[in-house]
Amino acid sequence: MFFTYCSVYRPSTSETSTTQSKAELHSCSYKHLSSANMEGRKLLDSITWPETLSLPKPFSLNLTTSASKSMFTIVPQKEGWYMGDKLAVTIQMKDFYGNPKRSGGDFVIAKLQNQQLGAGVVGQVQDHLNGTFTAVFPLLWNGTANVEVMLVHTSESITVLKRLTEEEPDRVFFGSDFKSGSVKHMTTCNVCLDMNKAPLCNYTDLNTGEQWFCYKPQKLSCDTRISHFKLGYSQKTSKDEEALFQKGINLNAPIEAAGSDTIMILPKAGIALCEPNVGSQGPSGYYFNNQWQPLGGPAVRQFNNASVIIACLKGKQLYLFGDSTIRQYYLYITKTLPNLQKFDKHSSPQSGPGLAVDYANDIVVTFRCHGPPLRFAYVPVSQLRYVANELDGVTGGPNTVVVIGVWSHFSTFPIEVYYQRLMTIRKAVLRLLNRAPDTKVIIRSGNMKDLNLYESLTNSDWYSLKLDKLLRAVFKDTGVILLDAWEMGQAHYLPHNLHPQPEIIKQMIDRVLSYTCPEHGK
Repeated sequence: MFFTYCSVYRPSTSETSTTQSKAELHSCSYKHLSSANMEGRKLLDSITWPETLSLPKPFSLNLTTSASKSMFTIVPQKEGWYMGDKLAVTIQMKDFYGNPKRSGGDFVIAKLQNQQLGAGVVGQVQDHLNGTFTAVFPLLWNGTANVEVMLVHTSESITVLKRLTEEEPDRVFFGSDFKSGSVKHMTTCNVCLDMNKAPLCNYTDLNTGEQWFCYKPQKLSCDTRISHFKLGYSQKTSKDEEALFQKGINLNAPIEAAGSDTIMILPKAGIALCEPNVGSQGPSGYYFNNQWQPLGGPAVRQFNNASVIIACLKGKQLYLFGDSTIRQYYLYITKTLPNLQKFDKHSSPQSGPGLAVDYANDIVVTFRCHGPPLRFAYVPVSQLRYVANELDGVTGGPNTVVVIGVWSHFSTFPIEVYYQRLMTIRKAVLRLLNRAPDTKVIIRSGNMKDLNLYESLTNSDWYSLKLDKLLRAVFKDTGVILLDAWEMGQAHYLPHNLHPQPEIIKQMIDRVLSYTCPEHGK
């Protein structure tokens, strides 16, 4: 892979964030993706967000998108709605004066639900780039269905998020301790560091090419590094920009219906509940009776007790690689299976590694966090492992299940940093499937979160959505299985959370185990 050196924009402390002026560029240690890598550039271009306008000058919040002034309308259907049909909803975005928006770029989501039936499905939302959107839902159950539309971010707030990624990709920064004898020193680390500021320690992984750098301590060598941790966060936003991230007003804010927000779905002869007529561009699944029903792949079985889970995992090895959203699976399984003996007493509960064994049933469950960037409190350097390298150590086979979830810690970096991480994992997955084709590999997508100002600036759902689109594109047609945590979280009645609540985790575990142990003949 070919790279060129990058530069990072650094605004002066006196510069206001709503107006961009020229600033000095400093040399960056990170090597960006070369323009000669046409495949990579094509993938990155495919997930490009619509252009968003610059903030108004002078700034006026009233000229930006308002959720309370915006509205949606159910497109009427004379003959009524039947199972197997599709429901269309038009959405008109407006500013705080009530004037229609004339440009696109707002981040809008929609879902259809009936809480009494435990039913919910995500709508496919299309931005027409003129201030209007259309949301389309498959009609999958008989009974009432309520439309919910939410403004996640305004186009103006996305302008701010774009600026932060371009100008301050290192706004979340990390540290490492170095120690030799009684001498101990701490320095700053990141994907990108100013090469002119001080000598660097280059910790680029020789096998994967994954890049990581620390400033070299003055009195110690680079090989005395003993730890990794999140050091802090630098927030450089103006008060005007921060006004664009007010929860319930222009951040995760509901958009109301101009008329009714509810329809009645009537039964239709020949349409079975779990066999809806939906196209490949539709949702991946939906909830009914609070159980996830996939619209493709094996049916989801219910693993409601330890004995059923043990019967599925008997004689198997389950490898869990990734961030804290994958650690949730390890915690769920080790809590649910009483015979699993944990051998992680001396491991960090946050970063692991985790190992649990059921000797009688020959079950092995492991968890290991991915390599940096990693926003954990403290990780010994000896436990910093890249997923691709770990995959190369997996023998694989019909009794091996691998679940990978790597996304949340990459949100503040340029998208190509995540692309390069995904590509190293993809290559390792393909090597694993080549030597052991019967291995089951499951890739967990990201999910939406409960956003506030800080979360928006560091871990926004807009950042996560771009990562999610890239993940799906990278692993398309590789033979891996996608665990669609994004839709499983969004379609559920429970509020969004970085770490989904136990009810949703249970549905995800059922999905993993259903792939591991599909019903015979299905």
